[in-house]
Amino acid sequence: MTDTNRHTSNTVNTNAVSGLIVQGGLVTGDIHQHLPAPRPPTPRPCQLLSAPAGFVGRDDKLAALDACTTAVISAIGGAGGFGKTWLALTWANRNLGRFPDGQLSADLRGFGPGEPRHPADVLADFLAALGVDRDHQPTDLDARIALYRTHTAGRRLLILLDNAATADQVEPLLPGGTTCTVLITSRHRLPSLLARHGAHPVHVDVLTDAEARTLLESALGHSAERAVTDLTALCKGFPLALGLIAARIRSEPTLIDDLVADLGALGLAALDSDDPAASLPTVLSWSLRRLTEQHRTVFGLLGIAPGPDIALPAVVSLTGLSHSLARQALSALEEASLLERRPGGRYVMHDLIRDYAASTVLSEDVREAALVRVMDFYLHTAVAAEPLVDAYRSPAPLAPPAAGVQPLPMADFTAAMAWFEAEHAALLATQRAAVALGRHRVVWHIAWTLNGFHIRRGQLHDALTVWRIALDAAAHLPDPIIRIRAHRNFGRACSMLGRHQEAIRNLDRALVLAEHIHDPAHQAHTHLQITHSWQNQGDYRRALVHAHHALDLYLALDKPTSKADAFNLVGWCAAHLDEFDIAHDHCAAALTLQRRHHNVVGEAAALDSLGFVAHRRGDHRKALILYNQALDIRRFHDAYEVANTLDSIGRPYAASGQHGRARAVWLEALDLYRQQGRTADAQRVQRQLDELRPP
Repeated sequence: MTDTNRHTSNTVNTNAVSGLIVQGGLVTGDIHQHLPAPRPPTPRPCQLLSAPAGFVGRDDKLAALDACTTAVISAIGGAGGFGKTWLALTWANRNLGRFPDGQLSADLRGFGPGEPRHPADVLADFLAALGVDRDHQPTDLDARIALYRTHTAGRRLLILLDNAATADQVEPLLPGGTTCTVLITSRHRLPSLLARHGAHPVHVDVLTDAEARTLLESALGHSAERAVTDLTALCKGFPLALGLIAARIRSEPTLIDDLVADLGALGLAALDSDDPAASLPTVLSWSLRRLTEQHRTVFGLLGIAPGPDIALPAVVSLTGLSHSLARQALSALEEASLLERRPGGRYVMHDLIRDYAASTVLSEDVREAALVRVMDFYLHTAVAAEPLVDAYRSPAPLAPPAAGVQPLPMADFTAAMAWFEAEHAALLATQRAAVALGRHRVVWHIAWTLNGFHIRRGQLHDALTVWRIALDAAAHLPDPIIRIRAHRNFGRACSMLGRHQEAIRNLDRALVLAEHIHDPAHQAHTHLQITHSWQNQGDYRRALVHAHHALDLYLALDKPTSKADAFNLVGWCAAHLDEFDIAHDHCAAALTLQRRHHNVVGEAAALDSLGFVAHRRGDHRKALILYNQALDIRRFHDAYEVANTLDSIGRPYAASGQHGRARAVWLEALDLYRQQGRTADAQRVQRQLDELRPP
């Protein structure tokens, strides 16, 4: 009985089910069966929002999604406000033709003002869109998942699961079969989806400067070039920040200058709003909801840590946690896309996220205690590294670190230099943070421990900066030795950068202070630096006077490598005054002492001086041997002096007719001088190259 209103006059004994009519037992007479009219076909689901009009750039991410033609699942991750949803919607709308059976879309509300959506509720909506009446859907979650997968298997559907909180929220919503494509966006990385379901990760980062400019110019036009440049720099590619600014400019274009000023002065606070979705601080706050209290505390402390990035050992001291707990916290924050791990174990936050993190540290006591710990970590680790970089430098007294600080040990010269290289920006920031807290001894000690590294690397402008700050701090400290060292090292940096008047003024001040307290060692050290300063100005007669003063003082002191430095300087100055026998004898004595005490930096200086003496005497072959011995040492131990030795090597090459070799070493020296900001030296070498016979 399949036809509607079919008539029969026979007696029927039946237990049949037909349509919606159930009859059992013995029936006599006519039977009239009335079936409902067929239901209209379920319309194809089209739940996707349209592509966002303000979307710019992201060509590499769109291409990555295009390339995933064989991937069933793509997981788009990134921080809140980084444009994950816009990327997903843009790609989806550009590829609608690939999904003839429609699209399902749901905001899972993983991060927002309310509670995340339960998978059962999302499944109910999806099944309804696929034609299953809500009244006929099973209430059991597993049964509902099975029915959903039955209805999606074999179909070519696009399923967008936006703003997911966890993998557990997503997994029940994965379709049956392999013909559907799933896009998932989340602030969390959802590693279990990658491991268990082969999801393809697409990480969304900040916009490039060009992309940011395009977005702003769409609101500003090309007439506001300066404003676009300023806003691009202030937002550092943060998509939501750029979008909020563009929206405000469209609504109030006359206030653009005020907006630039507010953003520069207030930072993140300038992007707050009563509308949660239009408030960057509020959007970022949603990322903290699933963190533990301890992890939220670590997040806040990372916002106040000095430096552009940070490594695990510093985090341990910053937070006062064990290595394992600190590592767990960093992993949780990375999983929440609140910070990014970069090569070398460095962790970094976007500047606006960092501003928000700093705003979450409520207690000033907690803030200051954390800063003191991390400052002491950097300082005491630098103190451990500094003797390996400059073994013959007198240590400066230092108070013990704060409780909970775990400075790193240093194995050797290579490890020390690598640590200084990795943490250089953090050390500079630590000095500035110490100024803000009035920790004057820390300010001075940071400059002291960085000095050898700066000189070896030729980072003279950094040396000048840290010693200028340290000189101001020294004025607040009672110890005259600290002030002497500050004036002397600041003067040295000035001299090496060609700021001769400022150099002599500070070196003379250091000498007066040393004489006032009758300290012969610091008098000798200062005379030595004054020698360098006068020779840098080309006045070797004055330089020789101070070199002799330094040597006389060192002869009475038990400082053999310093005595050797003075011998070498006397010889160097004498050679420039054509007193070659005196020069050779003093430089040879310096070489013997430096080798006896294994001071390779001093050994290289003496070899360089003897090379100069040989060159001035016309023995170019011997000069090249000595210079190259010095160069071999300096390439490994003293980057600043490499340029000087290369400059010197070119002269005996040129004098002996080896113009090609002279040109090669002078070109290398020229490049190094320019890198070190030594303009006068670079100009001199350029003149030497210009005067050299063409190859």
